Amino acid sequence: MDIEFLNENDDFELLPQSYVIFITEKDVSGDGRPMHLYERIDTDTGKPFCDGQHILYINGAYVGNEAIGQLMHDFRCASPDEMIIPEIAERTRYLKETPEGVEIMCQLMEERMTRKAEELARRLIARGKETL
Repeated sequence: MDIEFLNENDDFELLPQSYVIFITEKDVSGDGRPMHLYERIDTDTGKPFCDGQHILYINGAYVGNEAIGQLMHDFRCASPDEMIIPEIAERTRYLKETPEGVEIMCQLMEERMTRKAEELARRLIARGKETL
């Protein structure tokens, strides 16, 4: 990713901050916290490697009344009527309950299934199980 943002001999400070966010089904560390932020370090010296990259693990099982607890609650809800955050409930209702939203979701699912089928075919061919 860095190549797209820097020219040769540019300093790392010119890189934008970037966050990779994983929302996990369970707490990755088992300590019950809603979120874990990991930063890169130089393992020899223990000093931070300040390249602007951050990794967040969000505990999808977390229950709480603050914003992250409400967000995880809404992620677990099947019905928009049970959701707390109005914007998420509204979008979910649109995608699940309107003809336009259902069509969007059907197209996305078809594309996903096609990609999965193509990947499976590639793996089978690579293993010598099938041919074109």
